[in-house]
Amino acid sequence: MRPATVTAAAVTTILGLGAAAVAAGRFAGGAALGAPPGRPLPTDRGLTVHAAVPGRVTLTRSFTSLRPGTYGLVSDDMHAVVGPVLEGAHHAPDTVVRSLERVDRGSPEPGARVRITPQLYEGDPSTALGLEHEEVEIPGELGALPAWFLPGARDTWVITVHGLGTTREHPLNIMEFLHDLRLPVLDLAYRGDAGAPRPPDGLAHLGESEWRDLDAAIRFAVRYGAEKVVLHGWSTGASMALHAAVDSALRDRVCGLVLDSPVLDWAATLRALAVARGVPAALLPLAVRAAQGQTGLHGARLLDGSLAPALRAPALIFHGPDDTLAPWQPSRELAARRPELVSLHTVPQAPHAAMWNADPAHYEEALRRFLTPLM
Repeated sequence: MRPATVTAAAVTTILGLGAAAVAAGRFAGGAALGAPPGRPLPTDRGLTVHAAVPGRVTLTRSFTSLRPGTYGLVSDDMHAVVGPVLEGAHHAPDTVVRSLERVDRGSPEPGARVRITPQLYEGDPSTALGLEHEEVEIPGELGALPAWFLPGARDTWVITVHGLGTTREHPLNIMEFLHDLRLPVLDLAYRGDAGAPRPPDGLAHLGESEWRDLDAAIRFAVRYGAEKVVLHGWSTGASMALHAAVDSALRDRVCGLVLDSPVLDWAATLRALAVARGVPAALLPLAVRAAQGQTGLHGARLLDGSLAPALRAPALIFHGPDDTLAPWQPSRELAARRPELVSLHTVPQAPHAAMWNADPAHYEEALRRFLTPLM
């Protein structure tokens, strides 16, 4: 080939790779950062209903359908709750039978495509749980943020923050438990959620900008009577809680953190979502850099070693080795760096943000022991 031809071919190849990197970055970024709250994550595997009778449902056999614990079972026109695997129930080799705890909407018809979610309830605290609550609006930097407020007798409030793939209905899983402790609860919807302001770039930032909405919720709680607050977050909501505990002007009011499956390594989470979307492994580094350029996302504060020394509030982390979306190694490292302040409650066989679902009784007992001295 002539030199000019070789050069042209090389330039074309480089431009092609650059375009592929940009496309991969947008693809990966869309998977992790552009999905509306409550929509299935790409890591969620669909299942088929094979049979359903009162009290039990038969599903496609998979790692997902064999998970221990209690989960929501949902499709576009159905919401139900499934309990443990029924080991003695008769089933085909490629299926599994779980207890069917309740059906809230629709019905699990044979052949229906469904997914399992950690979110057990639909509706608000009154309609889902029969708990008195108020609809409130919190002034945020982008506009009004809707929240549910559940009154309680104590002056320590709990502010709950959902994460990836769920909505503010997710914290309803533990709302009765918190209500029984007479703790006021503020359940926050933040930028990008239904009814909340849209992020300026239309993308989620895995907690790095969203934490300022949580900061606004802390200000609201203090304004209306909270002496102290406990921040309880799942997934990116846990990352928001960490940012707020370190960076908020009211961080001295934060007396405790409960972190369920915290996203401490945003690049690892982005890679996991990109892989689930089918981005080739060779393009993952380019995809992460392109997504970072799209959003300005860095997340360095959670991994650069300055977080652990900056923490002042005690923290309880629920996390485990089966979380494929947010690796638990950073959680272990955080607990190891501040053992006098940070406790790690390891939960095996639990997917991302489903540590309560895998073992509700042990989760709530650990939470009770953590919260009691803070109330």
